[in-house]
Amino acid sequence: MRLSPATTLRRAPTVELATNRVLRNTYQLLSMTLLFSAMTAGVSMALNLPHPGVILTLGGYFGLLFLTAKFRQRNLGIAFVFALTGFMGYTLGPILNAYLAMANGGQVVMMAMAGTAAIFLGLSTYVRATQKNFSFMGGFLLAGIVVAFLAGLGAIFFEMPALSLAVSSVFVLLMAGLILYETSNIIHGGETNYIMATVTLFVAILNLFTSLLHLLGFMSGDD
Repeated sequence: MRLSPATTLRRAPTVELATNRVLRNTYQLLSMTLLFSAMTAGVSMALNLPHPGVILTLGGYFGLLFLTAKFRQRNLGIAFVFALTGFMGYTLGPILNAYLAMANGGQVVMMAMAGTAAIFLGLSTYVRATQKNFSFMGGFLLAGIVVAFLAGLGAIFFEMPALSLAVSSVFVLLMAGLILYETSNIIHGGETNYIMATVTLFVAILNLFTSLLHLLGFMSGDD
């Protein structure tokens, strides 16, 4: 059935309002989860808790991610978002303690935080200002993240520092691309669930931060 021009004009503001609502809810939930994650990281650091290890970290992450996706249309999904981001904050605590124990660790951590904030805000602002559609990046990003993830696991298990640095460099680019893609996806109506949008952006920010931390730590001569 064809829509008349008048009908299209009436629907346009409705679609725009829905998109703005998803974007607003996403940023609000993202802000709260980042704060909650920072709190759990702080508790983990204060108690000097050990890192759970790669296997438990991946199990907890993918398990909570699955539950978040399963209940994304219900209020329970929000609880799982906080469980997921809180868990990732806990795993980040021991990593930060390790960097802060270095001679210039505080400077490295602050530079990584500043770099992450600048990249996220800059890319988000760019997408919202230009309204460019980056949906074409979806397939490339998925393939790149899978390859980089597997390479990262190989670097850990086979103790290959050079490969680990290369993976961190690639992840910086991939996470920047993911921020562009997901923000564009929300703006253009491709993502209508703010819970999943929040998780995607949170994961991008966390991976961007840890990758910058690794690279800056290496360049400082302490990694």
